[in-house]
Formats: sequence, structure tokens, C-alpha cells
Amino acid sequence: MRVMKWSMIALAVSAGTSQFAIASSQDDAKGFIEDSTLTAKTRAMYMNRDYKDGVGNVRRGNGTYTTGTDDKTSGYRQDTGISELLTYQSGFTQGTVGFGVDAMAMGSVKLDGGSGRAGNGLFATNGSGEPENTQSKLGGAAKFRISDTVLKYGNQFVSSPVFTTDDGRLLPEVATGTLITSNEIKGLELIGGRFTALSAQTGMGRDSINGRSRVTGKQNPGLSSANIVGATYSGLENFIFAVHASDVEDYWKKQYFNVNYTLPLSEKQSLNFDFNGYRSKDDGKKLAGDLDNRVWSLAAAYSIEAHKFTVAYQQSSGKTGYNYGVDGGGTVYVANSVQISDFVGEDERSWQARYDLNMASFGVPGLSFMTRYIRGSNVTVADSSDGKEHEWDVEAKYVLQEGPAKDLSFRLRNAIYRGTNSDYRATNYDNLNDLRLIVEYPLSIL
Repeated sequence: MRVMKWSMIALAVSAGTSQFAIASSQDDAKGFIEDSTLTAKTRAMYMNRDYKDGVGNVRRGNGTYTTGTDDKTSGYRQDTGISELLTYQSGFTQGTVGFGVDAMAMGSVKLDGGSGRAGNGLFATNGSGEPENTQSKLGGAAKFRISDTVLKYGNQFVSSPVFTTDDGRLLPEVATGTLITSNEIKGLELIGGRFTALSAQTGMGRDSINGRSRVTGKQNPGLSSANIVGATYSGLENFIFAVHASDVEDYWKKQYFNVNYTLPLSEKQSLNFDFNGYRSKDDGKKLAGDLDNRVWSLAAAYSIEAHKFTVAYQQSSGKTGYNYGVDGGGTVYVANSVQISDFVGEDERSWQARYDLNMASFGVPGLSFMTRYIRGSNVTVADSSDGKEHEWDVEAKYVLQEGPAKDLSFRLRNAIYRGTNSDYRATNYDNLNDLRLIVEYPLSIL
């Protein structure tokens, strides 16, 4: 997609002009204290990665660890830790303009993971290259609301297809900047924002993420600024449309498009179709290297009672593969972005088959299983187009449904990744096993 589909937004606005809410969210404001919430999320994670080619932890002279060696004794990484995330959200003061604040406090403790096995991204490292035993950070944001439009400035979590803070390890990434979210028209959400810093999952500084290219591995300065806009329209029955765009200074510009449609077949059966597409082009100083890519995916899912069967196809084209990271570690909304690989190499084509099972229908509410297999081919690497990769994932999750530990969850994830001349990443691995056990307990205090 070369340009944003502004005509679609105009159509959504036209369709929604007669659907303004009689009372806005600000009209219903209960007060700064009266509508406050305080939540605590405890997460424990065990993670090990076995690099079958021996590309594990090799200590450099500067105390850091790298990959990409034939040393067969260094291909194993294992870490265990626990984290706590406290999130406070005030209500809005009453009146035409409501004011509030959000605050967060987070920290993690290393339970296991020596320097010889470090590198799974759970902990930061000190000047000697050893994993930190503890780490913590604080953040806050001011927010204002007029009618159904909210402006927030400060530290925040962001979820946009063109700028998403990642929460895949012990602690989440945190962005610093301004975000405006407007829901003035029923079914239409508009966003616009500018972010000037991004704190990594293991980085305690305000701007601790670097611009390391996932394609070339080149280290560069971190985020200077990222401007984003987007629109999501859900006013048509069973349809969702979304368009987003970003401009990440001296890195790249991206446009994103999504269509999601659910077709009910009966009370217990449905079909869902989900299309996602990106157009990316390098910009300015090209700090992460060249980028000229178009990647899209189409997934179809059939649900019947406790079962869901999904098939997906994904295709990448252009002069390079897809790149992300300095704009958030979760900024890859395509079907075949899974536990290890994203299947977004140059010219890559990939298929996925997936099966989900919800055991509630069999008398065990809270228990679910998932397995998927993805195969990619035609990857262009070093002037060759015979790169291949495949991944098999299995996941089981159980969430307690009642009692004093209600919502406590246990999640086991296992991935087996294999590749042949598929190394379009900067991580230099072709054979990897990944096992994770995640225990999480969310608690509402206020």
C-alpha cells in the first residue's frame, strides 16, 4: 500500500455522523480519586534456548556477548526471573476538561542465569557483561479528556500496528511522548502521536533502546522521533477496517492496512478472514540500513464449538525484507509472526496451519491448547533465493477460574525452529529450540 486510504476514513466519518453519543465519557466523569484503579501484575518466567549450531554466548573483549561462532560448547542459554508491574490510573476530574494522571512502577529479580548462559533478553548486563541481579524503573503521564477525546503525555504503553511496545519478556517496553485517542464517532477510533524515546525491556533508561537493525545487525542511535496516525472503524456489522502510518526519523516510513471480517455460520460456528499489509521505505539517514519492502498476510479461521482451524499465507516483496525494532519490538502485525521467526525475509513466501482447542467445552474451563506449523521459502540471502525456514510451536495455558488465586495463569510454550540458508536476520542462527514457562498473576487492588 503506497498511500493511506483516506477515502475509507471519509466513508467511516460519513457513516458515523448520525451516531454521536448523547452523553460523552467526560460528562460521566466520576472524579480523580473516585474512578481510580490500581493493579499489580506478577510474572515469573523460565526461558531456555538451545542453539543447535553452537551460536550461543561468546564473550567479547568489551564484556558483551555475541552469537555467530562454531564453538559447539556455547549454544545454550537459560534464564529465570520474576517481575512486578504496578499500574495506577486515576479518574478524570469533572468539568468540560478532565484531568488525570497515570503512573507505573516495575522491577525484576534474577533467580537464575549466569554469564555463560545469558542472552535471552530477560536481564540487562553490567559493564562486565554479567546479568544484573535486579532492575527497576518508574514512569508517569498526565492526561486530559474533552468529550470522548483523550490526550496523554509522558510514559505509556502503546499498541499501534506501526508503533507497539513489546511485552514478551519480564518487563514491557515503555514509550515517552504524546498520544491522542478520539472516539467521538461511534465505531470510529482515530489516533495521532509523537514519541521521542523508547525504553527497552531490559533497559532502565528513558531512551535505552538502540536502533539495531534486525536485518544488518548494525548498531545505531536510538529513537529520535516517531510520528504516527491511524484510524480503526468497526461500525459495520462483523467488519473491522484499519489504516495506520508512521514516520520514524532517519529510519523509515511505514503504512499499514487491515481488514477483518467474521461470517457467522450458526450459533456455534463461524469463519473469520484477516488481512494485514505493510509498505515500508527507508528515510533520511537510513540508520538501520536500506529498507524497501511490502509484506502482506491473509489468514482464514474456522471455529466450531471448542475447535478452531486456521490457515494463513504470507508474502514479502521488494528490495529488502521487513524491518522493525526502533519503533517497538511488537511492530509486526502479520499472521506468520510467531514465537521465533516473523517469516518476513526478502521475497519470502510462507504458509501456516494452526489448531486451537478450548477445553471449557469438555468441562475444564480455563484450559486451552494451541499448535501451529509455519514454512517459509524463496528467501533471498546473499544473492541467492533458495533460503528456507520452518517452525513448529506448541502452547498450553491454564487460567484459574475461581478462588483466592482467581486469574492466576500457567503457560508453557515450546518452539522448534530450523532453517537452511535462511539467515536474513542479524542473529546468525538456523537451528534453535526455545522453551518458556510463564506464570502470571494479575491483581486488582483498587
